[in-house]
Amino acid sequence: MLLSDFHYDLPDSFIAQQQAVPRDHAKLMLINRVPGSISHHHIYDLPALLPPHYFIVANNTKVFPARLTGHKPTGGKIEVLLTKPLGHSSYLCISKPGLNIGDIVRFQGSSLTGCVQPADSKTGTTDPIGYERIIKFNQEESLLRTTLSTIGTMPTPPYIKKMLKNAKDYQTIYAKYGFSAAAPTAGLHFTPSLLQNIKHSHSWHELTLNVGLGTFLPVKVDDISTHHMHHEDYTISPTVSTAINLQRTVLCKKLLSIGTTTMRALESNVALPHSSPSSQLLQPGSYSTNIFIYPPYQFKITDALMTNFHLPGSTLLMLVSAFCTYPQSKHQFTNFKDSLLGRAYHEAIKNHYRFFSFGDAMLIL
Repeated sequence: MLLSDFHYDLPDSFIAQQQAVPRDHAKLMLINRVPGSISHHHIYDLPALLPPHYFIVANNTKVFPARLTGHKPTGGKIEVLLTKPLGHSSYLCISKPGLNIGDIVRFQGSSLTGCVQPADSKTGTTDPIGYERIIKFNQEESLLRTTLSTIGTMPTPPYIKKMLKNAKDYQTIYAKYGFSAAAPTAGLHFTPSLLQNIKHSHSWHELTLNVGLGTFLPVKVDDISTHHMHHEDYTISPTVSTAINLQRTVLCKKLLSIGTTTMRALESNVALPHSSPSSQLLQPGSYSTNIFIYPPYQFKITDALMTNFHLPGSTLLMLVSAFCTYPQSKHQFTNFKDSLLGRAYHEAIKNHYRFFSFGDAMLIL
């Protein structure tokens, strides 16, 4: 399976620079995998489009203002993105341009400095392709979060050229826990009224996966099987795992995942070593996943997916491609262009859908 198998062309004008207003007025494409049908709707149609025997699971992670601007010892400007808190005033991070071990970075807008350390097995982290560093700040943890929240900005992707007018624009309305370096973007479409309508007609549950490099790091190898996914932490509470297991095994309902991050947490959890291979039951607790899903993949727990339109060659596009092809449907994956999902993307461009984080979405049944 080659990276070039997941290519498509998209004019820059299709990349959404801001959300639809209201959020639930974005377009929603409905894809039914069995007949291979495609139809066009809006996000606010979701309660009516989703059959009554489905229930919903979403990722309630909170995006942290994790993008910092500072200066290297040479005086050069640098941008640092914090990807994971490690405790004791230390964070995993990536930067542009790169940082050398031992560098001291001074951050704008405060007296905050950070010393750069390697990410390796000695620190309990691994970075197989050299992107990450550890940065240790000169403030105690209790004060540090306040400082970071004050000087940091929301880590919107580089293809979004407009500055956010409101940091909440890059946050789901049900964000509650965790530390994410990117938003679970399928969830950005929900409004309070839509969420209320959904909960009247369908059961709603939440887990927490902290979005990091495993979600947004680009694939830079031709043979995608050699791509290394970074670990992302997730938590499923005992209450939620019990409720989901009940819905699936006793009530025989089907699961709709809101977004690929939710899906990756669910698929990882039912594949844990202490899980029974045949039971496909969720296990409560906090775990880490580096699952990489691409065709062909047998989904174990997810029956439907709501997701945005993703970048060419991204691991997210590969995951959704797997969801739309064999063994989930009769269609074998050969390449994106000739697949049902490729046809859907072609339809989206023809019908002027908006792409990526602030763009429109699809519901795949």
